Amino acid sequence: MPTLLFIAALMAASYFIISEAADSKGSFQDNFDIMWSQEHFSTSPDGQIWYLSLDKETGCGFQTKQRYRFGWFSMKLKLVGGDSAGVVTAYYMCTENGAGPTRDELDIEFLGNRTGQPYLIQTNVYKNGTGGREMRHMLWFDPTEDFHSYSVLWNSHQIVFFVDSTPVRVFKNNGEANNFFPNEKPMYLFSSIWNADDWATRGGLEKTDWKKAPFVSSYKDFSVDGCQWEDPYPACVSTTTRNWWDQYSAWHLSDSQKMDYAWVQRNLVIYDYCKDYERFPTLPVECSLSPWD
Repeated sequence: MPTLLFIAALMAASYFIISEAADSKGSFQDNFDIMWSQEHFSTSPDGQIWYLSLDKETGCGFQTKQRYRFGWFSMKLKLVGGDSAGVVTAYYMCTENGAGPTRDELDIEFLGNRTGQPYLIQTNVYKNGTGGREMRHMLWFDPTEDFHSYSVLWNSHQIVFFVDSTPVRVFKNNGEANNFFPNEKPMYLFSSIWNADDWATRGGLEKTDWKKAPFVSSYKDFSVDGCQWEDPYPACVSTTTRNWWDQYSAWHLSDSQKMDYAWVQRNLVIYDYCKDYERFPTLPVECSLSPWD
């Protein structure tokens, strides 16, 4: 545990410049619409913290009013505390507000657990409706005790998932026409809380304890610095190198990020589809792309 705390302190001290480049964008009402269950949404008295709740009847979800293609997207979350087995808090980007057959999607899902067991964070990438690119990580802190930042950097060269400005997953593009890297369609940003006890905790063995409901996830400090989509084609997409999030320094991890990323890979990865030879006797082509380049 002292080693984990020391590493966490180093990571906190090595925030990447992107954490300061993101532009905060006003209130919940300025940015989001409720997708369902308005009665399961509430805010703090000052409106700066937002709460989604899940009970046996339903959960709740919201989405951005705007679509984006490329940029930096960040939110601070505090997850459901105590016994959260079966509960999933999803935080993701998607081209549509339903699971359409040709959607592109960037997923972060927080998989609840029994009291005292660690939360797992699952990430996935979809292009044209095809996903199956899961990774699962442990976290080096308790995500229910305080707010932590969860962010995505998305440009035409790479997608990087960050936790508190530490890169935990890098998904590279090969620069050629392909069926794995989503870079053509604009996406909304979403979050939701819902019951997934058929699969989320120990493969569905641990069921949601509804006596503990309502389950509440908390949000604040949404930040976005990206190319806002405008039909038929926004000018910023065709000149993306004018923006920090698609300049050379954002196409690769920095040296300090590589150190953090290496530590995460050694210590926190629970599952990586690129190492699952049972599932993929021939690995998907993107598994050959180096996150270090």
